[in-house]
Amino acid sequence: MTDKANPLRQLGQRGQAVWLDYLRRDLFDGELKTLIDRDGLTGMTSNPSIFEKAIASGKYDADIVSAVAANKAIGDVELYEHMAIADIQKAADQLRVVYDKTGGKDGFISLEVSPKLANDTNGTIEEARRLWKTVGRDNLMVKVPGTKAGIPAIQQLTADGLNINITLLFSQDAYKATIEAYVAGLEARAAKGQPVDKIGSVASFFVSRIDSMVDDAIEKKIAAKDPKAGALSPLRGKFAIANAKLAYQHYLTVLASPRWKALAAKGAKVQRLLWASTGTKNKAYPDTLYIDELIGPDTVNTMPPATMDAFRDHGKVRESLLEDVAGAHKVFDGVSAGGIDLGPIMDHLVADGVKQFETAFDTLLGAVKSKRASKAA
Repeated sequence: MTDKANPLRQLGQRGQAVWLDYLRRDLFDGELKTLIDRDGLTGMTSNPSIFEKAIASGKYDADIVSAVAANKAIGDVELYEHMAIADIQKAADQLRVVYDKTGGKDGFISLEVSPKLANDTNGTIEEARRLWKTVGRDNLMVKVPGTKAGIPAIQQLTADGLNINITLLFSQDAYKATIEAYVAGLEARAAKGQPVDKIGSVASFFVSRIDSMVDDAIEKKIAAKDPKAGALSPLRGKFAIANAKLAYQHYLTVLASPRWKALAAKGAKVQRLLWASTGTKNKAYPDTLYIDELIGPDTVNTMPPATMDAFRDHGKVRESLLEDVAGAHKVFDGVSAGGIDLGPIMDHLVADGVKQFETAFDTLLGAVKSKRASKAA
């Protein structure tokens, strides 16, 4: 497939990076290189749920046996990290060609701090530093949740010189706090005379989960025959994209500010918005909805394999992120005017996201324990 015929490669030509929201060991046997060469893939993300599915697949059984044979006292968390870090290092090494080619702008692989630390600032800082040192790759991004406790950790870790992927962002306020933490971290580093030109960061703004929650609230208004339901009905499936477009407008405002221009003069790299949770959860919506409508410069779209396959097959590329910003404001305001309180929805999404990651982490450790026991037997 030529560049012209491959919509995934066309995204790169429009300034949007294509990342894969998936990680499994057999990718390193040639498939990852194919994705880089054919589709212009420039990065990857991982999370506990992805690792749990990978370990349950049986691809790691031999590694579990050898690690336990070498150290029978190894704990389940250490055993998981032994396998995960090896994979992260291999992915980083294969993506290094992208990292070097782009001058450190891209080519990243993400590894998440324990979700158990989502509300622990100091614990997050310590674990992020430990993972950074253990992995030992310049193109690692440590994932830190954009919770209230996560924001000061992001600022400190940026000042330390780490690449940070801020995850679980849903609201405008949370995103604004995130980009402020990144800028303040860079400023603190520059004030000490330390370089800022090697640091990368992305702000992972979740989309499909927001639509699920807002659509559900709209459906309840309709079912209750709320007098405002008629105005809300056309807004189903519209809020997440409008929310993302307005976040991008704030990014552009920061980019034009004197504070950022002073950092850019020192070589600082922008913190790109990354569109996460881009697989559609409502089957009534197009399977490429959250790619088609969020294409713009200096952004990232991290896609699960099925969404990537769908966009390669029938995605339509245009600079959609900058289209009808006034319309995005109307959607945002219309949802609020319709009596839907967005604050509790956003708070629930963050809390639920943390809970889901904690559950996935517990399930992951359970899978490690089960595999360990079965191999010992």
